[in-house]
Amino acid sequence: MRSTLAERLRARIRQLGLHAGQVAELAEVNRSFLYDIMRGRSENPNLERLDLVARVLKVERNWLLHGMGDVEGESPILDDPDDAFVAIASVTVKPAMGGGTIVDDLVPLGRPYHFQKSWIKHSLRADPTNLRIMHVEGDSMIPTLRSGDIVLVDLGRRSPTPPGIFVLYDGMGLVAKRLEHIANSEPPRVRIISDNSFYSPYDCTCDEINIVGRIRWFAREV
Repeated sequence: MRSTLAERLRARIRQLGLHAGQVAELAEVNRSFLYDIMRGRSENPNLERLDLVARVLKVERNWLLHGMGDVEGESPILDDPDDAFVAIASVTVKPAMGGGTIVDDLVPLGRPYHFQKSWIKHSLRADPTNLRIMHVEGDSMIPTLRSGDIVLVDLGRRSPTPPGIFVLYDGMGLVAKRLEHIANSEPPRVRIISDNSFYSPYDCTCDEINIVGRIRWFAREV
């Protein structure tokens, strides 16, 4: 992944020995305009105001937006790429999308997967230490997930509210299913749903299952 608008903006400000407040004052824009960009909250900023910022930083607007364009003097050195990414362990567990597989220990398997820290922090709002890569098997979550898909599981999110797709132990094995809390149930119950209509949904009490984590992202080979 290439650098982001926020990373280029921070790098250029740092290179010129300025801080965001000074740049905002010189460009005659609100500080919040700059801070929102630098914190990853504004990926499509107002172009007229960004032009004013670019002039103060002596770069072309397109360099800030896309990393392409003129920079007066040397281009700033961005953060070390190794610092911009975080390794997420790939584990031996393969949740089934069908009858279920027996739970193994979360033993690292092969090389880790690397994700951009800013994406994990700002988009997923997750702690990297709680994330694991798993490979799913079976057909019960077709068309959403297919056998062999790679999923990123957040072990820190184990509540079925809001509804979503989770990895869980259902008493028979480890499965990947859609979970939905059944309102006003006593004791609390969840509905376990397969996206493949061939498989019927079923209900369990919260005590009868063990939610491992919520699936936040997936990828597949084509």
